[in-house]
Amino acid sequence: MNTIAVLTTIDSKNGARAIAKTLVERKLAACVQISAIESIYTWEGEVQESPEYRLLVKTTDERYPQVEDAIRELHTYDLPAILGFRMQHIYEPFAAWVAENACGRT
Repeated sequence: MNTIAVLTTIDSKNGARAIAKTLVERKLAACVQISAIESIYTWEGEVQESPEYRLLVKTTDERYPQVEDAIRELHTYDLPAILGFRMQHIYEPFAAWVAENACGRT
């Protein structure tokens, strides 16, 4: 079982908290960190600047499909960024904790 990080962004703190809480409560993630950021991006042909909240989701590759589904279910964007990254180097006791707490069972 591989530990992964999933990143997404959303436009409100309440939305970020709702996604984070749902993922942890459903045991799809061991932990979700929320950070305030500023994003500059192109949307519908225009350069946009906006404050956002970045979520760093700690989970396993086996849980990625359910994590993606939950984010899509709760997200307010037409096209949310949902990116999964395998952790190449990870402290093994931490990886075990993620696996134990992202077990997908409620």
